[in-house]
Amino acid sequence: MAPEQVRFLPVTERALDYCNDLAHKLEEAGYRVSVDARNEKIGKKIREGQLEKIPYMLVVGDCDIENGTVSPRHCAKDDLGAMPFERFAAILKEVVDSKAKE
Repeated sequence: MAPEQVRFLPVTERALDYCNDLAHKLEEAGYRVSVDARNEKIGKKIREGQLEKIPYMLVVGDCDIENGTVSPRHCAKDDLGAMPFERFAAILKEVVDSKAKE
């Protein structure tokens, strides 16, 4: 997989701590993760991530914080819809493990 596997895109500054906590969990599991904390519009962050071919971008807003979810976007499959963080982590593990076998 790419040098950077997952990028968190907080929609608001309130989502930044939540993103950092989840990013830390993924880093502990061995994934290459970053959090885009810049004060830019979310559309710009998504477009830059697409141009950089980041495999997974996790858009996180206030609803995600309340529900304990993330809204992943895959570079080839586009928006995957909101899902619990644990489900996304399982998907990521499955994808990375399948790439390692190839």
